[in-house]
Amino acid sequence: DDTVDAEMCATDLLGQAEHGYNSPACLITTSRKLAEATMAEITRILQILPTANTASVSWEDFGDVVLCDTHDEMLQVANDMAYEHVQVMTDRDDWYLENMHSYGALFLGPRTNVANGDKVIGTNHTLPTKKAGRYTGGLWVGKYLKTHSYQKVTTDEAAAMIGAHGSRLCLLEGFVGHAEQCNLRVRRYGGQNVPYGEAAQWQDAAE
Repeated sequence: DDTVDAEMCATDLLGQAEHGYNSPACLITTSRKLAEATMAEITRILQILPTANTASVSWEDFGDVVLCDTHDEMLQVANDMAYEHVQVMTDRDDWYLENMHSYGALFLGPRTNVANGDKVIGTNHTLPTKKAGRYTGGLWVGKYLKTHSYQKVTTDEAAAMIGAHGSRLCLLEGFVGHAEQCNLRVRRYGGQNVPYGEAAQWQDAAE
């Protein structure tokens, strides 16, 4: 928003654009003045940036400036884009921290830039790209761990109750064989005579 200046926005955008010829960089803002000034600054900086041959191609082909009416709209656009790095420079940075859900890593405030995150701060930088931030986060030790899960129903009442619920859900999907796995438990452990291939009904013993 208007709390940040065009030189800082342009510098930070081109810092990402210089990664390669297809590195996206996007400014999302509520300020038309900032949007126009940032584009002018990008033009200026590209005249002196030693990596301009790369950064200029990325900016030309993959750069975006999105002008929004409100912070809520900026939040929606940012979550939809789900960028690998998201730098927030507004009058409500913590609000974005609380409400954003699709990104690789957030960098909050004008003092915090992506390059510092790359080289110094120490946050992980193996991050989801190409909107993968919608469903996964950055690499962490848990990605290298082999995990297992198990289930064990320990009472007859639980087997019958879970079986009855499962039976109805399976039949909603048209899976009679699945439903019969559930129905068999309702018959065996719940004492109910469920017709073959029909939905079981749970009968609470307290009723």
